[in-house]
Amino acid sequence: MMPAQRLQGCRSLHFNEDNGRFLLLAILIILYLLCGAAVFSAIERPSELRAHGRWNGTLLNFSETFNVSLQDLNSFLREYEAAIAAGIRADALRPRWDFTGAFYFVGTVVSTIGFGMTTPVTVAGKVFLIFYGLLGCAATILFFNLFLERIITLLAVVMKAVRERRIRNSGLLPPGIHHDFSAYSLPGWKPSVYHVMLILGLSAITISCCASAMYTPVEGWAYLDSLYFCFVSFSTIGFGDFVSSQSAAYEYQSLYRLANFLFMLMGVCCIYSLFNVISIVIKQVLNWMLEKMSCLFCPHCSKANAFLGRRNAIRPGSRTRKGRLGQPPESDGPCDSDTEGRRLSGEMISMKDLTASNKVSLAIMQKQLSESANGYPRTVCGSSRHNGFSGGVGALGIMNNRLAETSNSR
Repeated sequence: MMPAQRLQGCRSLHFNEDNGRFLLLAILIILYLLCGAAVFSAIERPSELRAHGRWNGTLLNFSETFNVSLQDLNSFLREYEAAIAAGIRADALRPRWDFTGAFYFVGTVVSTIGFGMTTPVTVAGKVFLIFYGLLGCAATILFFNLFLERIITLLAVVMKAVRERRIRNSGLLPPGIHHDFSAYSLPGWKPSVYHVMLILGLSAITISCCASAMYTPVEGWAYLDSLYFCFVSFSTIGFGDFVSSQSAAYEYQSLYRLANFLFMLMGVCCIYSLFNVISIVIKQVLNWMLEKMSCLFCPHCSKANAFLGRRNAIRPGSRTRKGRLGQPPESDGPCDSDTEGRRLSGEMISMKDLTASNKVSLAIMQKQLSESANGYPRTVCGSSRHNGFSGGVGALGIMNNRLAETSNSR
């Protein structure tokens, strides 16, 4: 059943499916933030109170021992905090604003990591950062999206080759098909988004573990702290409590800084790609929740669903269903790719099917994976091609689809 038909049957609920998904996600994020705040407050607040007590005791002892008033001591500490913000530390650190230090800084800016260890203090530097970051961050996000497209294409080709090898070894591949993968398309096969998510997750874990093994002896951190730094950096959170390559000198310094740069680049790209794939699964769960909520108190929807059956990315059956008046099922036109993608991505059978099936396909992403593996161009409406808004995977694909719809509506 079409999403519009399902919502039409629910007279008590009048909302657009996209708006409903947005509102539900906003509510879930707020609940997620409240739960996270409660957990972190319970874990970290006692340690904060103990640290405040120790610090107040230390200040009082220092004031009494050296006959310095607390007011003068606090004034001195504020000056020291300003020195820390300028990059002056008790231990010897690398220069912050020589060429290599500035290159490290702009790398954290355009990647949106923003450790906070180095910040501009002059007015000219702050103004230049605004315009520099505007263009640099946009270009880097585009780079991450293009990386996501290519890594998914590579994974799809590898997964298709593995599947064809398995079929060939089992003797099910038709005779005459040997080495030309692009000349033959496995009917009905689509690489699972769960396999892609698993591969990206394992890749991110492998890169993090290898990078942590390098940071632990070089920076003198505990291995768990190194793993924590890798996640915070690769996900572009960038707290700044741990920052690599900040000491004045290292053994094999040039090699270490090169390895640090490569680990950062690969880690950020893998985590960004993983976040985009996970967002597809989250959207599918939201679709399932919306369907259950919209039809919870509507008997017409349950009867219609039982009568019509389902055709979607999880269970592609029921393709020979009849319409309400016995008409044949609607045909998919060559320019209905976006509508079809919305319909497929908006339907779900059950959470059990979502989590249990290894052959689940998740609509638009799966179609792009299959076409990338087969070497076929994605089907795009003529109007979309004319406007130049087409293609893309993940966040870039969503943006292109929205631009195409906006341009067509004009």
